[in-house]
Amino acid sequence: MSIFGTIINKLFGKANATATADTATAGSATPTVVAPSDATNDAAPAAPPTVAPLSGVDVAVVMDRFVSESGQTLDWRVSIVDMMKALGMDSSLDHRKQLAGELGYTGDTNDSASMNIWLHKEVMKALAANGGTLPANLAA
Repeated sequence: MSIFGTIINKLFGKANATATADTATAGSATPTVVAPSDATNDAAPAAPPTVAPLSGVDVAVVMDRFVSESGQTLDWRVSIVDMMKALGMDSSLDHRKQLAGELGYTGDTNDSASMNIWLHKEVMKALAANGGTLPANLAA
């Protein structure tokens, strides 16, 4: 699975688990979930990978839950490394370079500071493009 696909899968899964618990508490039927695809859009490397939409998932609420459950002090709103750690993902440079490739990064991947800033912005854009709802200060 692609790194971005894993991010979507984790966000959607957490949001769905919460919705399912809320729905079960309310006595309603469990919603049907469409799992994200593993495919990436190789024809247009600058475009976000093609995955199933997040269907209006409030990214901030879900990410804040992940951070809370992690027991760590993480600032996912600013740091791609912290975001990946909160999601329980490998945040190593190799994995970030792979994510950069998936999202069409054309800069120097050895300049990790610049790449990380770019990655965070692009992941936020890609989440929004896939139906995620972001706080105004993160929506680009």
